[in-house]
Parts: sequence; C-alpha cells; structure tokens
Amino acid sequence: MTAPQQTRPPAKLRPLPAFIFMTRWLQLPLYLGLILAQCVYVFHFWVELKDLIGAVMGNETALEHIFTAVAVPGAELPTKLNESTIMLVVLGLIDVVMISNLLIMVIIGGYETFVSRMYLDGHPDQPEWLSHVNASVLKTKLAMAIIGISSIHLLKTFINAHAYDVKTLVAQTVIHLVFLLSALAIAYTDRIMVGTQNESKQH
Repeated sequence: MTAPQQTRPPAKLRPLPAFIFMTRWLQLPLYLGLILAQCVYVFHFWVELKDLIGAVMGNETALEHIFTAVAVPGAELPTKLNESTIMLVVLGLIDVVMISNLLIMVIIGGYETFVSRMYLDGHPDQPEWLSHVNASVLKTKLAMAIIGISSIHLLKTFINAHAYDVKTLVAQTVIHLVFLLSALAIAYTDRIMVGTQNESKQH
C-alpha cells in the first residue's frame, strides 16, 4: 500500500519577482471597464429593440429613429417599414449581441489567463471553452468572433449594395477575407505549436 503523496507548498517568491508578478492586477481596472462597456451595449440593444417594436406599432418617433439608423450616408431615407429595413435593424441587434459575446470572452478568458484563476471547475454555468483556455485558444476564439462581426457588417452592406459604389463593396469584401485568412493563420500556427510540443514530450 503506497503512502499518499504530499503536495509541496508553493515556493515563496523573492521580493522583486513577487512584485513583478503582482503587477498583473493592474489589468483588473481594464476588465472592469469592459464590463461597463458591456452595460452600454445592453442599454443600446434595448433602445434599438424598443424603437423597432414601436415602429411596428406605428409610432412616428420610433419610425424616424429606425429610418435614420439604417440609412446609408448620401442615400435617401426609407419611407416605409419594409422587410429590408426590419432585416437591417435585426442585423444591427445581432451585431450588438456578437460584440457582447466578444466582450465576455475577453473579460472572462483574459482574466482567467492573465490575472487570476476563477476556480469555476464543476460549476454548472462554466463556459465550455473556459476549461481549456490559454492564450492561443483565446486568440483563436477572438479571431472567430471578429469574423462573425465582420460577416454581419458585410451582409448589411450587401443588402444596401445599390447605395454603395463598387470600390466600397470590394474594400469591405477584401477586409473580410483578410480577417478570415488571419484567423486561419492563427489556427494553423497554434496547430503547429501544439504538434511540436507533443513531439517534444514524446522524445
């Protein structure tokens, strides 16, 4: 019968390394600021949703706000609430939700990776991706979220394609492709790094 292994207490850091390691808490105000930004997005979402419902009910002020929100610079304002206008407003709401998801990933993943452990193991609401989060996984998740946001903006542009010139459409498409290629490059680089680490462990 083997004796249970005793866990060694963590070694005490010297003053200078302990001070340098403690500076990670300087990032805490940044994450708290992002939480405030999240609150702003929640407020913006409900304002836009309230105006959309009011516009459907025939409220003139809400209709004017909706038409101004979806209008393309230099183009005429819409005159009635049609399917395209509703779709543009809903895409704007989805855009807000996706940016909020991005903020959540940055706040929770960044705090867990760079500041301090949250000890959420076993919590029923623990995000699936947080159980194996590290700097590489976080970069890939953020890149995918940015691609989703860019897709929403590109779709909104294509719905109003008649109001844009060809250069603008091409530029937005190229920018979206650059985001996509960047995410693929990040994922491929991480795959190479993980493969290299596994090979070194085997040897």
